[in-house]
Amino acid sequence: MISSLKCFFDQLISVLALFFLSPILACIAILIKMDSNGPVIFRQTRVGRYGVPFELYKFRTMFMEGDKKRQITVGDRDPRITKVGYYLRKYKLDELPQLWNIVKSDMSIVGPRPEVPQYVDLYDDRQRQVLWVRPGLTDYASLEYFEEAKLLAQSADPEKTYIEEILPAKLELNLKYLEERNFLVDLKIIFRTIFRIIGLD
Repeated sequence: MISSLKCFFDQLISVLALFFLSPILACIAILIKMDSNGPVIFRQTRVGRYGVPFELYKFRTMFMEGDKKRQITVGDRDPRITKVGYYLRKYKLDELPQLWNIVKSDMSIVGPRPEVPQYVDLYDDRQRQVLWVRPGLTDYASLEYFEEAKLLAQSADPEKTYIEEILPAKLELNLKYLEERNFLVDLKIIFRTIFRIIGLD
């Protein structure tokens, strides 16, 4: 019952957000097309609830085929990111198309961020508990690692740093969310995320 109410709330908010943000979404789409060749929307397979894969949507922030070179992005150092893409990532605007993932019930507004299959394959049994719930647009880990790309840019081996240090830390925060989650916790995370994006947190 609680899960159904959360899903309904998430979908309602996402539909309203898509409606009111539609002029902004259209402007972003135009800027992406003017800046570089390729589709406006980037699609990628992520692992969802119960380990079921789904297609996640983002605004494209890389040049074509940029994601084929490696999964990890390293902030200003990453030559794969377009000019417009840099600002979309900085202000998390590239994540807005995931509101449609929420409408489709692939995701929730708050929940563990969905990972690509190659990283989920590294989870141990305890860490795989994060797959018991729908993945989210934001969570404790998103707040803690808000500038993850800059952190990885300081590493000589970003992939190794992500797998050995950042990913386990994120999963611990995700497991913490599973223990604490309720409507008030979700609201707290939502407002903290908004404040962080606009620079008030």
